[in-house]
Amino acid sequence: MNLSDSQTGGGAPRRVSAMEAVLAHLRGAIERGQYAIGDKLPSEAELCRTLEVSRPVLRESLRALQAMGLTVSRTGRGTFVVADAVQDPTFGDYAAGDLMEVRRHIEIPAAGYAARRRTPENLDRLAHLLDRMERESDTTVWVAMDALFHLAVAEAARNPVFRRVIEEIRDALARQSAFLNELGDRREQSDREHRAILDALTSGSERDAVDAMTHHLDRVENTLTHIVRPTPHHDRPQAV
Repeated sequence: MNLSDSQTGGGAPRRVSAMEAVLAHLRGAIERGQYAIGDKLPSEAELCRTLEVSRPVLRESLRALQAMGLTVSRTGRGTFVVADAVQDPTFGDYAAGDLMEVRRHIEIPAAGYAARRRTPENLDRLAHLLDRMERESDTTVWVAMDALFHLAVAEAARNPVFRRVIEEIRDALARQSAFLNELGDRREQSDREHRAILDALTSGSERDAVDAMTHHLDRVENTLTHIVRPTPHHDRPQAV
């Protein structure tokens, strides 16, 4: 494949992965009507051959298409187009819009309470999690710890209702995190935003904690919005 750069959220151009390039190609073909609603996509073997990518890369792209709500995979039958435009990605049982709405109403005030009520043990757990996240090379492990970090902030608020809500959406948080990191290159930014949250909790500043969590969720939502926008049209995928 040819080299190509992508720009996300107004930042500097970055290299586009093979998975992102294949996803953009297939998504563009669906949006242009090359594959209409109800159509079955070519087989994995045919797509791998045509697009010159490996089976794992293709499967990641197909999973992302399904998360975006454009396709559905039917066991033994293949992948079928069910929409011609991205509306609202789904993570587990929850649509992204619903998830973000709840996160803002729960996690922002929880961060404020956590700044006032956190114990040394809460701070130690958060610091340990974040240190591990910043060193972790396995994305699957990282996204699991990402969800645990947000659960630990809710626990630090010392209100069991906050913790119960985050526990309920924990799987969706991990799925959303994996989606954003794969398609939005969010991991390093998330680590920095998490560090700002922890610094605010450590200082005991309710205002700083609320601001840090608000900024983090703003960046998450902005990245989601960027991903959902119609993709630029290319005849062939271009990537590193």
